[in-house]
Amino acid sequence: MAGHSKFKNIQFRKDRQDGLRSKLFSKFSRDITLAAKQGLPDPAANSRLRLAIANAKAESMPKENIDRAIKKAQGGDADTYEEIRYEGFGPGGVGLIVEVLTDNRNRAAANVRALFGKNGGNMGEAGSVAFMFDRLGQILYPLTAGTDDAIMEAAIDAGAQDVVSDADGHTIFTTFEDLTSVAESLEGLLGPAKSTGIIWKPKTATPVNESEATSLSKLVDALDDDDDVQNVWTNADWPED
Repeated sequence: MAGHSKFKNIQFRKDRQDGLRSKLFSKFSRDITLAAKQGLPDPAANSRLRLAIANAKAESMPKENIDRAIKKAQGGDADTYEEIRYEGFGPGGVGLIVEVLTDNRNRAAANVRALFGKNGGNMGEAGSVAFMFDRLGQILYPLTAGTDDAIMEAAIDAGAQDVVSDADGHTIFTTFEDLTSVAESLEGLLGPAKSTGIIWKPKTATPVNESEATSLSKLVDALDDDDDVQNVWTNADWPED
């Protein structure tokens, strides 16, 4: 296990201040509703729902919002939700993966395509970008969870693939298939994680200059602002501030 990889994944999520918090909660609600619809509405018996709730709680989503999202699934309102992945290229030839959860496939496709076109990008065919990434599980812990060595030991015991510890905290990587089992093992060893989820980790990074980075940021922000978009991933190697 490579414990000190220089890789630092960039994920653009709704984590801005109060003005965008409602959008963040809306995205968590959709994820919870879909997870509850696809499995049992009991998080103890539904690992995906358990992880979705944990991620929502980590961002201080109120309990009543979580309960409402679960009840929505029980009422059958989530039947039309679809998970869709779009791929494309941004300024500087950077690859982007856009994950969408929507109740209207045509609207989502049109919006994503328009946002690429308006912001210097091009939407590609399915598979045109995904091969540049590995789909992995990612578990985040704060620095206070333990020393680098303690986290490494716990990750190895839990069956993780890799660990990166830096000033921002501890990032633990797993195979896509092992995420739930590793996350549950780590919770027993280290306590609740800051967040747990599936990521797209670039195999290699594409360098961008300052001008390209500015344009790319606008594209990513525009995509992330769309209500149907859950996550945006890039393989950009951003310039130093």
